[in-house]
Amino acid sequence: MDAQLINPFIKATLNVLETMAFMKASPDRPFLKQDNVAKGDVSSIIGLSGESKGTISITFTEPCILSIVSNMFGETMSQLNEEVMDAVGEIANMISGQARQVLEGKGKVLYAAVPTMIKGKDHTISHKTTAPIMAVPFKTEHGDFTIEVCFED
Repeated sequence: MDAQLINPFIKATLNVLETMAFMKASPDRPFLKQDNVAKGDVSSIIGLSGESKGTISITFTEPCILSIVSNMFGETMSQLNEEVMDAVGEIANMISGQARQVLEGKGKVLYAAVPTMIKGKDHTISHKTTAPIMAVPFKTEHGDFTIEVCFED
């Protein structure tokens, strides 16, 4: 996958976490994902259409997302309840929106569907494309998360 497609999602992820949850994250080396098992406990998946078809997803470990949402809400969140699940979808929307704005500036117009949320140990993510899935793991002081980006041209 072209770095020009993945980099806006990495930058948007870092920006959203820093501005909305006051949290720093460090991206690790991107890799081609070979299976559909999520690397965490809760995910949001957004379908993309327009000049390309694809999906993006973000998957958090439970400690990571509870810390992020606690920072966002200014109160301690201790379980994956409906409020936390809604926040996961909003985080994915913000990341998608910022990244798509950058891509649009480069001439690639994409439209986003409504996010779908999934939770549970070893849940699966179906990207609905035949294109390779690029995964980028991130580390925070409160746990890990992964974004996945998949586009068909």
